[in-house]
Amino acid sequence: MGSRLLLGFLWAFSRLPLALQAPVGRALGVLLYVLARSRRQIALRNLELCFPGRDERWRRALAFEHFQWLGRSLLERGLLWYASPERLKGLIHVEGEVGFAESTDEPVMWLVPHFMALDVAGAAVLLFQRRPGASIYQAQSDPVLDRAMRRGRLRFGNAAIFARSEKALPLVRAIKQGHGFFNLPDMDFGGRDAAFVPFFGVPASTLLAPSKMARSLRMKVQPVLAETLPGGQGYRVRFGAPWTDWPSDDPLADAAAMNRWIEREIERMPAQYLWVHKRFKTRPPGEPDLYSRR
Repeated sequence: MGSRLLLGFLWAFSRLPLALQAPVGRALGVLLYVLARSRRQIALRNLELCFPGRDERWRRALAFEHFQWLGRSLLERGLLWYASPERLKGLIHVEGEVGFAESTDEPVMWLVPHFMALDVAGAAVLLFQRRPGASIYQAQSDPVLDRAMRRGRLRFGNAAIFARSEKALPLVRAIKQGHGFFNLPDMDFGGRDAAFVPFFGVPASTLLAPSKMARSLRMKVQPVLAETLPGGQGYRVRFGAPWTDWPSDDPLADAAAMNRWIEREIERMPAQYLWVHKRFKTRPPGEPDLYSRR
């Protein structure tokens, strides 16, 4: 019952103008900053590790702003799940080489880091170009929410999604059949098929799979960045020029280059990156937990 009430609220909330939704989302973020103590501590620790040259006052102000963007992203999920395609097209401003994927016959990987408007980038891929998309998602333990998430991401009819727990073969088959792969490369999923690569100077467990998959399937790799704009201005999604030197024959060097690219984008809009994720949870052998209380 609770999940259905939540979804009903998101549906009703999504019908409001974005200019009204935005301040409510920011207010929710302020509340989360106060109440979600463990997540606040994770964000502050990540900022301490990534920006050691900044003082604590700066990092706390950035974390406080980050939670407001986070609150917006949670409440505005209803827009992405329930608003009409026409309304979303009016809210999402796309820039760059939007039609690249549909202009090539080769397999395509969209490389999309975890900024707050990540799901907006997914909608933009499906709404503003004709190549179908495929992605991996984290299945929800609540079946009602899981169905809602799947339905929301598949509702435009040109997408396929696969749970992270599934084997890779169905995804590879979809890519070979012409789907572009919407790939999220910057979370800590443990040590499997990963290497410790610097992220803001801190060794971070970084997936080698994006480089290996792109090389084995001869994929073209296009970076895509999404940004939430203030108030009711909507969202900006930038489709970058496809990379010409990635992947290489060195997955480790590719992972390092990818992390440097993400760092540059974070420096451009630091408050909108996903700081509440334990990016440095997995440590090299013998190194201590970076998130334990000190």
